Amino acid sequence: MAVDTNCFYCMKDERLDNLMIEICKLEASTLFLFKEQTHKGRVIVAFDRHETELFNLKDEELAVFMKDVSRAAGAVFKAFSPNKMNYCAYGDKMPHLHMHLVPKYEGKEMWGSTFEMNPGKVYLSEGEYSSMIEAIKSNL
Repeated sequence: MAVDTNCFYCMKDERLDNLMIEICKLEASTLFLFKEQTHKGRVIVAFDRHETELFNLKDEELAVFMKDVSRAAGAVFKAFSPNKMNYCAYGDKMPHLHMHLVPKYEGKEMWGSTFEMNPGKVYLSEGEYSSMIEAIKSNL
């Protein structure tokens, strides 16, 4: 499996632990709960191998990765009932194939606009994170 020692998704080190909590392994990726929860239920789906672009994946890998993204989005939607799921794939600062799944709630923070990467406003207790993780897992 390809690994980049500069990548926290590959290294699974303190940089990753400071930002997110692993929920579970999916078929081609790992699902993480983003610790900053301005958008309740925000998660990251990170491809299990170090790749930087969707077009670098074989057709079968792409299909499985997108299935993981869809499955995770559906679980978040069922668990937290947002008005809309936003799907965001960046990578200029962290060039590892991953997708931010950002639930948006009408009348709440940043509805109708692009989400802020890390607004630093809403952090939860360990128990609250655990409850969210269980709610997501139960809907996968």
